[in-house]
This record gives sequence, C-alpha cells and structure tokens, in this order.
Amino acid sequence: MADWSNALADPAIRRAEALASRLPPLLVAAERVAATVAQGVHGRRRVGQGDSFWQFRRFVAGDPVNRVDWRQSAKSGQSAPHGWFVRETEWEAAQTVCLWRDASPSMHWRRGGSVDKYERASLLTLALAALLLRGGERILSMMPGARPIAGRFGLERFAADLASGTDDLDLASGTDDLDLASGTDDAGLPPDMPIPRHATAVLIGDFLSPLTDIQATVGRLAATPVRGYLLQVLDPAEAALPYQGRVRFCGLENDGETLIPRVESIRDDYARALQAHQAGLSAICAAAGFGFGVHLTDRSPEAALLSLYTALGPV
Repeated sequence: MADWSNALADPAIRRAEALASRLPPLLVAAERVAATVAQGVHGRRRVGQGDSFWQFRRFVAGDPVNRVDWRQSAKSGQSAPHGWFVRETEWEAAQTVCLWRDASPSMHWRRGGSVDKYERASLLTLALAALLLRGGERILSMMPGARPIAGRFGLERFAADLASGTDDLDLASGTDDLDLASGTDDAGLPPDMPIPRHATAVLIGDFLSPLTDIQATVGRLAATPVRGYLLQVLDPAEAALPYQGRVRFCGLENDGETLIPRVESIRDDYARALQAHQAGLSAICAAAGFGFGVHLTDRSPEAALLSLYTALGPV
C-alpha cells in the first residue's frame, strides 16, 4: 500500500492542493465578473465572410446586385432600388488571443488586507478568457505545451493550463515586505515560445522587471507579428508608498534588503521613479503597437476587465 503520509508531506503536493482548492471559487468569480462586463459590451460580431445570417440593411449605391435579398425586398412595398435589402453575413474567422499571467514571487506581495496581486491577475485573466470564449474566439495560455482552446466550455481547461505554470511557487501571501523590482527572474515575463502569427497577446503582471528586459520581450512578440496589451497590476502601497518612519524593505526575488530611516523623505523620489518606469512601459508598448494600462488591486475588477476588453477591439 502506498505511503500517502509521505506523499502529503511533499511541499510540492501541498502547494498543488492549495492551488486546486482555490480554483473553483476563482472560476466562479471570473464567470461573475465576465457576466457583469458582458452586459455592458456589444460583443465582437462584425460583418464579413461567413454562412451565418447577421442582418438586413438597405441597398446603397455600389452594392453588387447579386447580394440583394429579393424576398425581403419584396416585403418593403417600395420601388427599386429604394426598397431593396442586402443580406449580410457574420464574420466567422475566429482569432487567437494569447493570455499570460505573471506568477513570479513579487506577485504574491500584498499589504495588510489588500487583494493579492497574483489573485487579481488570475481573476482578470480567467474573466477575459471567459469573455473571449463567449465571443467565439480561440484562447491560448502562453506556456510551453499549451494548445489553443475554443468553445464556451473551455474555461476549466484554460484554468488548468494557467495553474500548471505555478507548481514551483509558494502560494502563501500576506507578507508586508515591499518588492520594488523583480530583477531578471524569468518567471516575471512570458516565455520565449512560438505563438500564432497575427494573434493578440495580453500580458497581465506587475512588470517591475528592468525596462530593457520588457522591451526585448515586447519586441520579440511584435516581430512575430502580433498585436497586444500590457496590464500592470499593482498593490496600492506600491503606488503610494504610504509608510512612515523607519522601515526595512525585503525583496522577494533575490534582490536583498534595504533599510530606510525615514520613508516619508523618499516618497517623492519614489513616485517619480515609478512614474518614469510606467512612462517607459507606455513608450515600449506604443512603439510596438501595443496598448498599456495600470490597475490597482483596491479598484473594481469589472472596470479593469471592461477597459481591457474594449481596448482589444475587434481582433
């Protein structure tokens, strides 16, 4: 008989069980957020080549006569060509949207009772996947070995793909050690892997890596070529540095410790450094034709998802 007591003592198995226990509530939350946002958007339907009927519209000069629906036109009771109607079909060529969620150690930092950055990024990624699947698009988790997913029942499979990339991380969070730079940890940026040409890449993370590393990653994706969007997720304390007095800051990604005697004395310099970093991210994205946004974890996930989904536009 297998010794399950030894197996359960394995830290990797304990981490996997912890993650598995969180996935069902996270999927429910993602579906709820997606459903809320879906009520405020008009979907991704558009006219184009396909077999599915979309709508009738009035004939206009320049339309081919062979596109006129004579039965519908006869119902109008008006003389030609004013009473003619053209039958339009819906574009049915599904596009691939590649999704990546940062799972590096810095994503597990939070201050006090704030939402874990990793949890919020996971929620937004799953909710966006739910919206895209509802809209008939294909999605692909940006991790080696993942395969494109389509259909309204593919969300659980995508969640499993998303979870499989976190088995080397400690899921515990809640420490009050502030990480200001994620260094060069490979997990802080998407892996170098082949993705479909002319796809759309959506990257969600804290993007505190050096700008040179981020520029190399975005440039590689843009050269594929793909279009894309970067959403930076930050804890409110990372944006405002609300500490007072003597504070020791401990990095989470082998970047050491820093003791600041009076944090309030560096707050302005910190704000300028963060603004410069975000300006650099925005410039990198603009040069590559990518969109860029910032989301704080104390703000509505619905608002962030709506802005992200709208920014993607028709793919």
